[in-house]
Amino acid sequence: MSSEVQRGPQPEATPSEQVWIFDTTLRDGEQSPGCSMNLPEKLSLARQLERLGVDVIEAGFPVASEGDFEAVKAIAQALREPVICGLARTGRGDIERAAQALEGARRPRIHTFIATSDIHLEHKLRMSRERVLEEIDRAVRQARGHVDDVEFSAEDATRSDRDFLVQAFTTALTAGASTLNVPDTVGYTTPDEFGALIRYLAERIPDLSRARLSVHCHDDLGLSVANSLAAVRAGARQVECTVNGIGERAGNTAMEEVVMAIRTRPDVFSGVHTAIRGEEIYPTSRLLSSIIGVAVQPNKAIVGANAFAHEAGIHQDGVLKAAITYEIMTPRSIGRSSNELVLGKHSGRHAFRERLTELGFGLEGEEFERAFKRFKDLADKKKSIFNEDLEAIVADAVVQSDERFEFRQLAVLSGSFPTPTATVELCIDGSPRKTTAAGVGPVDAIFKAVTELTETKSELVRYQVNAITAGLDAQGEVSVTLSEDGRRVIGHGAHYDVLVASTKAYVHALNKLEWHKRRRGAVEPRGV
Repeated sequence: MSSEVQRGPQPEATPSEQVWIFDTTLRDGEQSPGCSMNLPEKLSLARQLERLGVDVIEAGFPVASEGDFEAVKAIAQALREPVICGLARTGRGDIERAAQALEGARRPRIHTFIATSDIHLEHKLRMSRERVLEEIDRAVRQARGHVDDVEFSAEDATRSDRDFLVQAFTTALTAGASTLNVPDTVGYTTPDEFGALIRYLAERIPDLSRARLSVHCHDDLGLSVANSLAAVRAGARQVECTVNGIGERAGNTAMEEVVMAIRTRPDVFSGVHTAIRGEEIYPTSRLLSSIIGVAVQPNKAIVGANAFAHEAGIHQDGVLKAAITYEIMTPRSIGRSSNELVLGKHSGRHAFRERLTELGFGLEGEEFERAFKRFKDLADKKKSIFNEDLEAIVADAVVQSDERFEFRQLAVLSGSFPTPTATVELCIDGSPRKTTAAGVGPVDAIFKAVTELTETKSELVRYQVNAITAGLDAQGEVSVTLSEDGRRVIGHGAHYDVLVASTKAYVHALNKLEWHKRRRGAVEPRGV
């Protein structure tokens, strides 16, 4: 237990069971609009999740697309410590595809699911309960033919008939499942109700000691964390969650909130613990945010910018006298430090690499060299280099090697009397191209020039600018949301010149759209 957690007198120590943390950021989290990642980004985040200490990484849905298959396969081969999981419906093809993707894994798991609520059986599956039970039995047995570790999920469990749920889970357990997952697929349940359901299942599923009971909650009513914690108190020993709570619709259970609740309140969650390394929580949050270009809301619990900020005079006075007065945990307990100057223009590669490691970023090869060059360029122009600046540099460095569009140069004429114009040079399919366009403002001119060069048909949905740190020389961090053919993506760019950052963000978003176009032919099913 971290000594950095601030609390009062504690109960006597009791034997502790581990609650497994099943991270589905790369699968369920990536399904949220605009949060798709390419292969290098997924590998970078997966390695950070390994450093964080998650027990299971759900790396993707192999049958969904060639991109998902390749991501699961690459992560399975690269990581050795966590269980690497691939999602599959109960169909034979799904399970075979998942097994193929996991062939190189040291600790593989196939996660198969089918809906059990009468709502889904009637309107989606058009199957009888008896047929569903047959599917569960065959699918789990098929998966066990490939791996020893099989998880079964009853999609829409919280709107399913309880006795049929018992039948479904008993069938999966008999067929060889080692984890039984209870998803609140549509975020429908409440903590008391969900805790009672977990206890009901635990009492009625025969030989449940042979399997781990798991929960997977969505946040449609803002109760996913509360529901997951209620399930833990009722006996669940795996929580499926995502970094920053990203996910479809309103998102998933936020990993950092579950972990720190268990760690901070041992009087409530007595007898359980997680294996998460607390000091890696904040770096993981920041890495994900920089990859997908989606900022964490300032008042977000644990990892938000204001989570440890105190503005009220009474609060400031109390914290200065004793942090425990208004802080139940310290920034250091989640790996967070203040905006301190960390490096300068005379710093070398070794110091730069060490600081990136402290922040949770493990760059190698070309990615590291790109980041170091970007750092030296920034240090020549910006007096103070902060941790957030380094995080922005990493976001620029972790890019796909075969991106179709690459930003080269930008020149802008703007002001109160000339017509705003922008000259943009991009490298497209390996060839440099340049054009000039006019607009109602400098950003409009830039985007029109990029549109002309790339011949994109996408629609600009949102444009957002934030200062990464305080000060007149702060870097600008820009997010651009584009939409095309029903697909929405978010591009991210950072630079001390906000117009350059805007160009990079727009190009980044276009590259994400291109990546999706390359794998458009595949079916993209959803799950649990």
